[in-house]
Order: sequence, then C-alpha cells, then structure tokens
Amino acid sequence: MSDAGLARAQEKMRADGQPEAAIAVFSDYYRQLETGQTGLIREDTIEPLLDPPMLADVEVDEDAARDALDKTVIIKLNGGLGTSMGLDKAKNLLPLREGMTFLDIIVKQVLAARERYGVRLPLLLMNSFRTAADTEEALAAYPELARDGLPLGFVQNREPKLTADDLEPVEWPADPGLEWCPPGHGDLYIALQASGVLDQLIDNGYRYANVCNGDNLGTSPNPTIAGWFAASGAPYAAEVCRRTVNDRKGGHLAIRKADEQLILRDTAQTADDELHYFTDEHRHPFFHTNNLWFDLVVLRDALADRDSVLGLPLIRNEKTVDPADKTSTKVIQIESAMGAAVEVFEGATAICVGRDRFLPVKTTNELLLLRSDLYELDEAFRLVATTDATVKVNLDPDHYKLVHDFDARFPAPIGLRGATSFDVAGDWSFGQDISVVGAVSLDAEQAGPVADGTVLRGE
Repeated sequence: MSDAGLARAQEKMRADGQPEAAIAVFSDYYRQLETGQTGLIREDTIEPLLDPPMLADVEVDEDAARDALDKTVIIKLNGGLGTSMGLDKAKNLLPLREGMTFLDIIVKQVLAARERYGVRLPLLLMNSFRTAADTEEALAAYPELARDGLPLGFVQNREPKLTADDLEPVEWPADPGLEWCPPGHGDLYIALQASGVLDQLIDNGYRYANVCNGDNLGTSPNPTIAGWFAASGAPYAAEVCRRTVNDRKGGHLAIRKADEQLILRDTAQTADDELHYFTDEHRHPFFHTNNLWFDLVVLRDALADRDSVLGLPLIRNEKTVDPADKTSTKVIQIESAMGAAVEVFEGATAICVGRDRFLPVKTTNELLLLRSDLYELDEAFRLVATTDATVKVNLDPDHYKLVHDFDARFPAPIGLRGATSFDVAGDWSFGQDISVVGAVSLDAEQAGPVADGTVLRGE
C-alpha cells in the first residue's frame, strides 16, 4: 500500500472523466482502507431506536401537504442490472403487471400524483453507466414527464476496484468493464452535486427530495409524509418499518451513545461475533427501508462546507473482480450507503411507515408475489394488497433464480390469495389459472408440469 496506488487510481478516474468531487471522496475512503479501518459499528457504542414517530398518527393540513409535495422531487435508484436474477439491462425494465415494467409503473405513479394534487413533482432516476442508455430509450414513451427543464436522470459515478492484497487498481483485460464498480448508493449526494442537478432543482424552487430504490413500488408519492417532513424542520428523515422474524438482514437505525446522533448500521458494518444482536428483531425493532427524505438546500450547504466529502461511513466490500468467477482476482470495492447520511445532519429523524411502503423485489420469490392476485394496481398505479395475510414463498434457486427460467416455468400469474406458504423444490412448470390454497410444498421427486386450472391444496 502506498501513495502510488492511490495516484494510479486517481489518474484512472480522471482519464475516465469522473468529477473531482467523486475522486476526493474515493481518496478519503482509500486513506481509511490504508489505515486498516473496517467501518464496523460495535454494539456497545449504540442504543436501539425504540420510539420513532408513526405515520399512522400524523395529521397534516391538506394545503400544507400539497405545498410540500409541490416542492419535492422524486428520485429513484436505477443503477442495478439485476444480475443476481440473470438480467443484463436495467432491473426496472423488467415486466411486472398488466404489460407494464417497474419503470412504467413508477412513471404512472408520478403522473397520477401530479394530476390528483396539482403539483409539479419531477422524477429523477440515478442511473449507472450500465443502465443509462436503456432507461433513456424507455422514457422516450413519456414526453410529458419532463419538468422545468430538468433532466430525467443523472449518472452515478464509478471508481476502480482495488486488488485486495495491495490496493492497486485491478487490471482485467478479458473484460475491462469489470475493473470498475459503482461507489454504493452513498454516491447519490456527490452525483447530484457534480451533475449540476442539485443546483438546478434549488434554482427552480424545489426544497425536498424523496429517494428510494426503483424496485420498491410501495414508495409512491405521499403528500402526508412530505407535509410531515416539511413541518418537522429536520434536514433529513428515514422511513423505517417494524421488524418481523423475516426482516433480519436489512440495516437498522440506532442511536450513537457518544453524541445521541441517529446512525445506520448495515450487515457489512457488524462484527461477525455480534450478528446475533444485529438480527434480533426485539433488540433492534425497526429496519431501514432505504426510503429517505432530505432538504436540498441543507445538502448543498453541507457539500460546500466539506469540500464534497460528507464523511459517510466506509463499507469495505470484498469480492472477486469477475463476480461470476470466484477464482478471479480478489478485490475490494469501496462503498457507502446513502442512508448513512442520517448521521451527517444534526437533527435528523425517522418515521415508522406501514409495510405497504416496502415492497422490494430482490429475488423471483418477491416477483411471484407481486405478479399474483395478492396485489392489484389502483387508479393511482399504487400496488395495493388484496388481503392482510402474509404468504411465504420459497422457490428452488436451481430452477427459478434467474428471470428467464422463472418466466418459462411461470408463464402466467398464479393465485395466492388463499395460500399461507408456497414452497417449490425441483423443476416444476405451471400452466394458466393455477391457484394455491393453504401451505403447499411441492417435492422435487414428483416435479413436472402442473395443468391449467389446477388448485394446489396444502395443510
């Protein structure tokens, strides 16, 4: 490890056209890596978050809520390719329901909210260098979407992967694109600033941003939360949900003992010998949804005061340069979480929302659920649950993990409204008008086609 390794990484970023702000942030994290920092947050340094405000208790004047929403920009994270699901383009271009993709539904949610509340409500997508072109092409179908001369998206920065043994920029001639990685969603703030979009928003009278993952269609525009956030005067707010036994992997908010500041702790920031604390839904009862709100002016001022280095906690992510080849060179990807900005802003807060605002699709298990009759789209293109029941789905990853394989075996939505669980082992395929009732478990040894109209009944 030496100044030479950092210098070569900086040179590589400049040659690639990365902004100086992004290079400054990368350099700060590089120095932390050199000194052996891991980014771990020890349990004895924090207190659990136990009593955030509840959205269900919030009352906001309709005019105040509408005014706040009119000053809000919706930002969706759109950098992921969905490679874990076998996709090779923007994950949000995946068809979901009624011939619409995730992106179609996002756009229609925004357009419906504009019409219903009479607000401007621009939509911005934070794309990666891999998703920008496909997304721009898809958005051409919505010429009415643009607002106030703002772009429909901006591109996340990228940085070199570093060899794990000496922190040199990795070289991979077989596919030079694999030498690069996104810096995590914490790059949102730098990308907004460096692209000029942050200043454009403020100059056009926008004050608040609502950011969430593009694959979470539960986060449709919400004037009540916008009004609550504006009235709170807080610079930043995170949406959290109450944890269940099925929510042990997601990050959670906590209160740092040293200064009583809210912070975010992710799995990668938890020591192995303390994971039992992290996964304890009773000790840490609220998980972070990755839906957040922040004041655009406060962010601009903070970036200016800190020379673009907000100081989000380091996430050291150990990978191989080719994710599909576990024998390829071991690398370190420097990342940060956008939700970690909660600790940057004094007075940051949180609000507990319902599970209807947390409907992410990370695997084909969730894809099956959201395509089923457990949900329907309302007139505002919001996904609305048709039952209070929770259905646990577990599909055999050997046959259903990749979307191509999943679609071949589930060519049509299935009925899950009468189900309690659906466990599929082996290579089954399903026809039209299939429904599941009770707890159904399909055994690999009997795997085969399920005929049209079949009702699968379990306990």
